[in-house]
Formats: sequence, C-alpha cells, structure tokens
Amino acid sequence: MKLLKIIIIALNLFVGGFMIYGGIGKFKGETPRPDKVIEQVKNGEEIAPNETVLVIKNYIFGMKQTGYFWPFLGIMELLAGFLLVSQVFAKIGAFVTFPLTINIFLFHLYLEPHEIGELVLVTALLVANLYLLFVHYRDWKSLLYNKSILN
Repeated sequence: MKLLKIIIIALNLFVGGFMIYGGIGKFKGETPRPDKVIEQVKNGEEIAPNETVLVIKNYIFGMKQTGYFWPFLGIMELLAGFLLVSQVFAKIGAFVTFPLTINIFLFHLYLEPHEIGELVLVTALLVANLYLLFVHYRDWKSLLYNKSILN
C-alpha cells in the first residue's frame, strides 16, 4: 500500500512537471504577425525544411494567431500541473490534464510519428495520466453514472 502511494506521488510529479514545463513554454517568445509567413515566401526564405515540419509550424502558428488559444493552452497546462504537483488537488488535476495529454499524444502520433523518443515519452505521459484516473475511479465514478437520478 505504501509503495502504491509512492508510485502515485511520483506519477503526479511526472505528469504535473511535464504540464508545468509545457505551460511555461507557451509564454516564451512573441506572437508572430499574421503576415509573417507571406512575407517569408515573398522574400524567398525557407519556411520549413520539409512538408512535415511545415504542417507542424502551421498548426502552432494557427493556434498562436487566434490571440487567445495558445495562452489559454498554457494557462490550462500550468493549472493542471500545479493541481497534480500539489498532491492535495491531484484527483481533479488528473481530470484537467486528461484532454491535454490526449492532445499532446495525438499531436506526436500524427504529426511527428518518426520521432520515436518523443512518442515514447508522450505515450508514457498518457498512460500515467490514465493510471491516475483509474486509481481514483471509486472517487469519481458517480460523476459519470448516477443510478439515483433514474428513481
């Protein structure tokens, strides 16, 4: 039982630390102008070395250009990370983190499948998040299925 608690704490720190690191990264650098890519093409500059990198750059560029989504994603990653690292709010942190880890996993699966090391890392992140949800199943199952409402 003590070993299980240590594993849960370690997984909370792993997933939470990953979220905090990613969240901080969303606030580094400036938001590029909407016409940046057009100007680069006009000037004959290389935008990306290949189509795969171009798709990734366009995806992230689009999120940044909304003016709200990239910072919102960073705030949610920071919130999720701090909830998990706190250990006190880790159960809700696992819920908040779950859609984020699915998105991170799918990003790497579909846009960077050749990056095996990163794919293994984000798979471990998703599995850890799923395990944290599974461990606390009894605490949250009533949120998904409530028999009393049928009476």
